[in-house]
Amino acid sequence: MVSSTIWAKEIKIKLGILLQKPESAIDLVIPYNEKPEKPAKTQKPSLDEALQWRDSLDKLLQNNYGLASFKSFLKSEFSEENLEFWMACEDYKKIKSPVKMAETAKKIYEEFIQAEAPKEVNIDHFTKEITVKNLVEPSPSSFDVAQKRIHALMEKDSLPRFVRSEFYQEFIK
Repeated sequence: MVSSTIWAKEIKIKLGILLQKPESAIDLVIPYNEKPEKPAKTQKPSLDEALQWRDSLDKLLQNNYGLASFKSFLKSEFSEENLEFWMACEDYKKIKSPVKMAETAKKIYEEFIQAEAPKEVNIDHFTKEITVKNLVEPSPSSFDVAQKRIHALMEKDSLPRFVRSEFYQEFIK
């Protein structure tokens, strides 16, 4: 019991350091910018492509037209936080600068992971604990476990609803 209490205090201290306000001017110059939404491809996907989305969330997410439609569908249901978290994780993995990585990790944590976050995603306590532990020293894989959980949730829950929606039905007419 004592060792888990000490471990918890260490994590709290390290996370507190990570979550502190930026002190240097360079940290203020590199804010986390959500990328503006890319316009969907002007060319509608083929029927074959659209039909593949029913069975593969990954194929849907890789198609700009499908992604935009899926995002619109989730917004209509007020449940876009899972997709936004997944996309933020994809962008996060591409960051090379350790300073920017730490800043972005903090923003993602505050927006999607911490209790009462504005766009809190529904992940279990164990996954949240692993993610917090990974954020002590941010790396490209810090959010992998949480991102996989959210992907599975979208695949089991959001994708079937999307496939039944008018957003999807227009693709397969």
